[in-house]
Amino acid sequence: MPSRSTRAEPVRVGLVSDTHDLLRPEVLEFLRGSHHILHAGDICGEAVLQALAQLAPLTAVRGNNDRGAWAQRLPETRTVDIAGVAIHLVHDLNDLVLPPQARVVVCGHSHQPKVEEREGVLYVNPGSAGPRRFRLPISVAELCIVRGGVTARLVAF
Repeated sequence: MPSRSTRAEPVRVGLVSDTHDLLRPEVLEFLRGSHHILHAGDICGEAVLQALAQLAPLTAVRGNNDRGAWAQRLPETRTVDIAGVAIHLVHDLNDLVLPPQARVVVCGHSHQPKVEEREGVLYVNPGSAGPRRFRLPISVAELCIVRGGVTARLVAF
């Protein structure tokens, strides 16, 4: 298990989900300056991944609407260590098998932005950054990691 970072400078992790092949300029601007970007699925186009990867190192998982050869190369779940914090990505929270080391879970699918902590794990759904669905907001999120501590912030457009 990785040790916690003692890094004093904040590490900013941009969170996005459910772009559905639409990458809005305000989403790109929000993600600019991130140390890492995590996409929780329903990308729906390889060009979205290419554009995000130009901003920062990118980790993405496949959502239920991701199809084709490019999508098959994406895992359904992934755990990454960023600044000593284990972050688990899964598109649909109903498919979650929580790795014991995970301190943060990032998901999508519902298009409903939400941050909550349960049993010591921070759950973040950045909502949908793609086409508007019903009356739900267009939104993204970010994690801020400092000295092993993690906070999350949702931003709606």
